[in-house]
Amino acid sequence: MSRISVRGFAVASATAVTTVGAVVGVASGNTVPANGDNLETTAADATLLADIPVGEQAQVQVASLTQQADAQAAAADAAARKSAEEAARVQAAKDAEAKKEAAEEKAQREAEAKEAEERASRSAVRDASSFATQSSYSISEVQAMARQMVPGDQFQCFSNIVDHESSWNYRAQNPSSGAYGLVQALPGSKMASAGADWQTNPATQIKWGLNYMNDRYGSPCGAWSFWQANHWY
Repeated sequence: MSRISVRGFAVASATAVTTVGAVVGVASGNTVPANGDNLETTAADATLLADIPVGEQAQVQVASLTQQADAQAAAADAAARKSAEEAARVQAAKDAEAKKEAAEEKAQREAEAKEAEERASRSAVRDASSFATQSSYSISEVQAMARQMVPGDQFQCFSNIVDHESSWNYRAQNPSSGAYGLVQALPGSKMASAGADWQTNPATQIKWGLNYMNDRYGSPCGAWSFWQANHWY
């Protein structure tokens, strides 16, 4: 809306009235007052109703609408960015969850495959009764028997224990405690559960020792870990 000077409006109105009066005076034969020459000057100096052009009013209105449009566009951009960031966060969370599930599934498959391999390995090992009985056995023969009876991934741990306990002497006996055999069972008679020939047959001792390590420690490697920490098992 254009600014309109109240004072200008009053002056313009007074000028118009005076001008009309002068015209009437002339028509009636009266002389125009001496200050009649100033009427045009007074009218020219007055602030009229159309003081602000209509074009300028339109420019002001257009500028206001432009500012509003810019503000709305900025708000829309901010909302769009926020929405995009939230969508990216949600997608990242979904991707992370998918990767976690995939990793868990992979680990489970690997564990199942390893367990199946271990079961196959255990089922493939020879039983103590499958070896022919001899009057005596060399260390290499005893070790060869153990390799065929102990699962491949557990043999080294089993061997480490036997190395420390008896140095692969199946007749080794501890004079103070009475522990006997490859795995130094205490008392040695415990090994009778694996076979009556426990004193003379290394295969029987290996069978008993393997069962003992599996039952008590889960595996020969579990038994070896305990042995390293305590120097007994």
